Amino acid sequence: MKKLNVTIKLEMSVPDDWELAETSQGTHVLKLPNQQYLDIAIEPLFASDPEESWASTDDEDVLDDLLDMVESEEVSYQFVTH
Repeated sequence: MKKLNVTIKLEMSVPDDWELAETSQGTHVLKLPNQQYLDIAIEPLFASDPEESWASTDDEDVLDDLLDMVESEEVSYQFVTH
């Protein structure tokens, strides 16, 4: 097996009422209105042609196999105020 490092960095404009919340494991997620929470993480997408539409899989076994390959994941959130 080979090692593959994937770094994902997003910059988003979000509503002012979004907040950071800490889970019992000490990780952060986003707190949205109406007591909803959002965690942005990897979602594998597939296509039969890289120039066509991409979609997630309906095959839970394929998704489980891919997620089992992930040894660690780090997501950080920071609000930027000017």
